Amino acid sequence: MSVAMFAELAHKFVTFPQGKATTFVNVIKVGTFCRTVVWPLFPPLMMYQYIRAKDADYYATEVLYYKSGAKDVKAFNDPSRVGLSGHWRLQQDMETIRAAANSE
Repeated sequence: MSVAMFAELAHKFVTFPQGKATTFVNVIKVGTFCRTVVWPLFPPLMMYQYIRAKDADYYATEVLYYKSGAKDVKAFNDPSRVGLSGHWRLQQDMETIRAAANSE
């Protein structure tokens, strides 16, 4: 069996239920349901997941800071740095890159 035969068979499988008015109406109903019920749920769920991930990350950073016994908070999370570069892990990675790049 050739690739063209599989492509033709797949095309027939996908396009078979065309032509009936009830199928057309059902597609419209499902699309309307998705636009009015399903799609509006995504932004709040995405925001919820984002907040949970941030909360877990900040909690882990706070626990690490507490258990390390350090006194300098900015060593773990420096809000004065641009974007995410204030996170302790990124600070460590950037320092490693800086040391490797400036070694002579």
